Amino acid sequence: MFGLRQRSASRSPASGPRDPALAPYDAGPAPDTPAIRAVGVRKSYPGVEAVRGIDLTVGQGETFGFLGPNGAGKTTTIAMLCTLVTPTAGRIEIAGHDTRTAPDRVRRDLGLVFQETTLDGDLTAEENLRFHADLYALPRATLSARVDAMLDLVGLVARHDTLVRTFSGGMRRRLEIARGLLHRPRVLFLDEPTIGLDPQARARLWTHLGEVREREATTLFLTTHYLEEAERCDRVAIIDDGRIVAQGTPAELKSVLGADRVDLRTADDEAAATTLRTRFGVTAVTGPHGVRVEADDGARLVPRLCAGLDVPVYEVTVTRPSLDDVFLHHTGHRIRDDPTTDPR
Repeated sequence: MFGLRQRSASRSPASGPRDPALAPYDAGPAPDTPAIRAVGVRKSYPGVEAVRGIDLTVGQGETFGFLGPNGAGKTTTIAMLCTLVTPTAGRIEIAGHDTRTAPDRVRRDLGLVFQETTLDGDLTAEENLRFHADLYALPRATLSARVDAMLDLVGLVARHDTLVRTFSGGMRRRLEIARGLLHRPRVLFLDEPTIGLDPQARARLWTHLGEVREREATTLFLTTHYLEEAERCDRVAIIDDGRIVAQGTPAELKSVLGADRVDLRTADDEAAATTLRTRFGVTAVTGPHGVRVEADDGARLVPRLCAGLDVPVYEVTVTRPSLDDVFLHHTGHRIRDDPTTDPR
């Protein structure tokens, strides 16, 4: 501990030649090389097939969401992508490098934020970053500027000398992101990055992730079971029972379900339904919810419905297809059925 503090304070440059393979900056892969490519990836344990043949391609600079309930295979998949677990079958490449044949080079190209914090609470924010820099043999000559830049990126530059054990959960998560980015990885993996955070801390974290992508040109790969977080991603893969059941942009995934749902409560639901069928030519169903209509653009249809009905309209609700509906469509159950899912 004392030795680390001494090195942090001295900031002396390292001497001697460095391994070019560990250089923090290089030309990188060709623009058309995927940041992540996985083909036929499986992982089996005695009596359990945790991942059952996953194919993934994530482009450079994407924010990619891996959506599924707890136990679906998300964490096992991210562990294989990060070389922490060896696949039973299949091939994985990170920035063009094979995880089996070049694991050290792959690790140089990735950063990882675990579900559980792995910071040292008895070190300051700066010391935690400098310890990480020592593990990656980053050059001392430019390290101070890099540490300051990362702390600034996540809004912690004023807390660089503060012991981490005094940090809130949101501050620790932001520091872990700064640590994961310190060596300039091509891909930053975030395993349930906002789990356990309050809504305000989650919103601030997403603001910082947006800045990470903008300033660092880093591919973000995150696992989540929060639907609103998946909506923020460029593309999403839905995993259930160890298999990817659908993937695409959030809009593409929801377009499979088609129409918006319009629910109306009126003074006479049966009369309103009859008018909707005869005058508007739409399918209207009555029930405990009132009158339900499906339409391609529910928000545009509502003013026409209200103006054309002969009975008073008390309430109108337009519901667009959600990723939870998509999940239900592909798996037969909702992601929120998971009893361990945070009710937020």
